[in-house]
Amino acid sequence: MTDGTDEADQADRADQADRADRADEMDGTGGGTERTARARRLAAWHGAERTLTRGPAEVRIAERLAALTTALTADTASYGGDGWVDIYGDGIVEELERRVAELLGMEAAAFFPTGTMAQQVALRCWAGRTGSPVVALHPLSHLDMHERDAYLTVSGLRAVRPTSEPRPPTAEEIQGLDEPFGTLALELPLRDAGFVLPEWDELVAAVEAARERDAVVHFDGARLWECTAHFGRELPEIAALADSVYVSFYKSLGGLSGAALAGPETLVTEARAWRHRYGGQLFQQWPVALAALDGLDRELPRLPSYVAHARVVAEALRTAFTAAGLGWSRVHPEVPHTHQFQVWLPYPAAVLDEAGVRLAEETRTVLFRRWREPGPPGLAMTELTVASSALEWTADDVTAAVGAFLARVRELTEVREVMEVRELTEVREVTDGGR
Repeated sequence: MTDGTDEADQADRADQADRADRADEMDGTGGGTERTARARRLAAWHGAERTLTRGPAEVRIAERLAALTTALTADTASYGGDGWVDIYGDGIVEELERRVAELLGMEAAAFFPTGTMAQQVALRCWAGRTGSPVVALHPLSHLDMHERDAYLTVSGLRAVRPTSEPRPPTAEEIQGLDEPFGTLALELPLRDAGFVLPEWDELVAAVEAARERDAVVHFDGARLWECTAHFGRELPEIAALADSVYVSFYKSLGGLSGAALAGPETLVTEARAWRHRYGGQLFQQWPVALAALDGLDRELPRLPSYVAHARVVAEALRTAFTAAGLGWSRVHPEVPHTHQFQVWLPYPAAVLDEAGVRLAEETRTVLFRRWREPGPPGLAMTELTVASSALEWTADDVTAAVGAFLARVRELTEVREVMEVRELTEVREVTDGGR
């Protein structure tokens, strides 16, 4: 099985991926269509011998099937391999639901094919119970950024936003909202702000502020699994702060897909009815349930070690960027709150993408994957997930890989600058000749 990285979040980020999947091979550096460029990237990543962050995108179907088979045969009894395949969510799916409820300390849990559906059903159920269609959420939350306004267009809900700062909202900001709201939705961690988390006391205070406003609390806990190290609390204590919690099976656990909504038995029963209405009552889901159970057994116990090593990697990256004399660079947060964080560099995304592919092709080493420019042009960001493939990397390994990567970046930058000067010269010659 592969590490659960944010390559797996492609479905939720379809619009951004469409923009990112441009003709990212610069003129004179390979060319070709985006389909050709993507095939080249996947081949380079798949053929790498050392990779700092490994995603499922480069895994071949046969390899994924073999991993699932290995998981099943390794411990057939625990995964129900001797039982019958599920029909509309019984059997192994019910076992997965029981497992999640137990891990989170909740009364019950319901499996959903997607996290977006789980989120929308949760908000819809709470709106009916509180009598309020208003949801307090962050503008950088998954609900607002990556679900196509589903809470508005599908369920008729609307949002109020305690803050627009790139961090979780504070208790004061929640208390200060100038209109009532029925549900406070908190994303833990807040991914698009840099996988950031509040401190434990801040989270408790935010929840208490919502209660004082007579609101319920829903955790978008797609990545809740890896928050225990930062909070210094186990999953049941974290989940107990909320009335409902959504968790993902593929973002950190390396599953195929799927999610769960956990909470009181009465809420989960209602959620199952809405799941059916939303088209989420799939005929058979045993491969997804199998992969999720394997992730809970295999990846969940390892997440604290990934978080610890992410801090080593982040520090090594910062040191390497400074030593390389970059005019500006950033690792955000400086000390990662989870095993995921952002890296920012002062180059166009196309240059960094190409440098990464060349590094993989020429050295069979993968340092970064795709870059994008969510801010000013020429300033690019990538998200780094530290998982099992990164544990063998020392700080010195990171430093060496950064040096090799930046050498290729500079080569490409020089080529681009020469080409720009040449094009400008040609334009001037044409202009002068026409006078």
